[in-house]
Amino acid sequence: MDSYNFHIPDFVRHFKLNILLADMVERSPEVFREGVRIASVYGAFPNMLWNGGRYIHGKMDPRVLQGMIEQFNKRGIALRFTLTNPMLTKEHLSDPFCNAVLKAANNGLNEAIVFSPLLEEHLRENFPGMKLTSSTCKQIEDVEELKAELMKDYSLVVLDYNFNNRFDVIEQLPNREKIELLIDPCCDPHCKRRGEHYRSIGRSHIKLNRSLKQKGELIDAEPFECPCMLKNLYQTTSSPLHITPEAVYGRYTELGVRNFKIEGRSVPDINVLENYIYYMVRPEHKDEVRLELLLRLTKNIKYF
Repeated sequence: MDSYNFHIPDFVRHFKLNILLADMVERSPEVFREGVRIASVYGAFPNMLWNGGRYIHGKMDPRVLQGMIEQFNKRGIALRFTLTNPMLTKEHLSDPFCNAVLKAANNGLNEAIVFSPLLEEHLRENFPGMKLTSSTCKQIEDVEELKAELMKDYSLVVLDYNFNNRFDVIEQLPNREKIELLIDPCCDPHCKRRGEHYRSIGRSHIKLNRSLKQKGELIDAEPFECPCMLKNLYQTTSSPLHITPEAVYGRYTELGVRNFKIEGRSVPDINVLENYIYYMVRPEHKDEVRLELLLRLTKNIKYF
């Protein structure tokens, strides 16, 4: 049986939803499309300096942090840390909180998504057992450069979403089993502001880190307006970047692609749940699965 590995957001913001989803896949596989597997949940704990892609700040009990790692791991689900801050310098590599989090999670199951060569070198030296994924934040749009990336020592390579549905390109690529696709991007094709958005988030995490050290204060991210961030699933389906369920379970299967990333780290549970329903659940069971998960979200369930 073919396996379809889904990498879903976020192990903090969507903790309860993702645990409920994973348990339902295990308990009632017949309502999901055949071969659906929750392979990882990606994200970062609040105030992680190395985090990129989305600004995550707040307060968290260390016991809750450890409990979240354990809850996903005991279900065989990896945490994938989004360590993609593009603004890091050598001085940031010694950050005690980030290193402590990775030490706590360095058990052979959990993974990291990387962007900065500097941080990647640090991780390979200090956490050699941790699998690394090459981030879509690298914005690799050159085909030959992408081929070279797929030949490197990465567990997976998340393609730039501008390659979505470019079957003529993907069928030329080596190591297609290492390809991961972001299937529901909200961004516009070839967005000219995307790189600066990543840099803005990276600068914000560095400023947050400095503020916490000096004043012990949480601060907001620097302003960056982007209307695309407000789109829901059904406002993206007309985009040429959108990958349909039919393509996931059809053409991409034929090409040997088995890893699919769903975005939604910064949106409400109900929004990301709809993405899960759309991609993972058999059409005839969508309403019952949606209702069951929404009802379970309202219950007071203690995990740690």
